Amino acid sequence: MSAILYPVAANAELAMAGGLGHATREREAQRVAGEAVVFTSDATGPAFADEAAAQAAFAGPLGEGWARLSEQILPGQKIGHAEATFEDGRRWAAPPRPAPRTAWRLVVSYWRIATAERPIAAPQARAARRGKQTLDPKTVQAMARQPLRPIEPQKPLDIGLFEVRPPDAPHIVMPDE
Repeated sequence: MSAILYPVAANAELAMAGGLGHATREREAQRVAGEAVVFTSDATGPAFADEAAAQAAFAGPLGEGWARLSEQILPGQKIGHAEATFEDGRRWAAPPRPAPRTAWRLVVSYWRIATAERPIAAPQARAARRGKQTLDPKTVQAMARQPLRPIEPQKPLDIGLFEVRPPDAPHIVMPDE
């Protein structure tokens, strides 16, 4: 299996145009960009009413692995929350209003270059611990407030959750009890 080469760019539109280059890992992306980068996914391009039209418009990027289609709720709609009911043997009541209107958008995953408009957040705690640097209280609070980010893009599983490869025969996949 080959690794996905993600574009290195300042925004999603530039990533669609090819960006500065492509990289699999953060170190490679930093070498291409010459500065700090962060892995992100952003929606870009026009919205389409149905999935088939979006697939036809974005056939090229969808085949690369770093772009996917996503159905998103159109802005400006009031969406009520469902309340659990336990009537007539059903947990959830039928939705009271029609489903919200949605559109299909292209979501691009890429290595974003830090800019003045979108700087890279404070370092994650695990990276700060590795550096063994002393941190001021404001930096620690900023690290605690930011969402968790993956160290690297998730790799697909090649075996199931309850399967193992024996050390003496790694080409065999065995069920684990």
